[in-house]
Amino acid sequence: MPQLNRLAWIVTVGICVITALIMLISGYTGYAGVTLAVAVAAVINLF
Repeated sequence: MPQLNRLAWIVTVGICVITALIMLISGYTGYAGVTLAVAVAAVINLF
C-alpha cells in the first residue's frame, strides 16, 4: 500500500508541473506560480 501512495503523489506532482507549464505558456503567470507551489507541497509528501 505505501507504494500506491507514493505513486499517487508522483502522479499529482507530474500533473501540477504539466499544468503549470501550460499556464506559463498561456500567460497565466500567477496561477502557474500557485500550481508550482502545490507541486512543491506534494513533493514534500514523497519523503
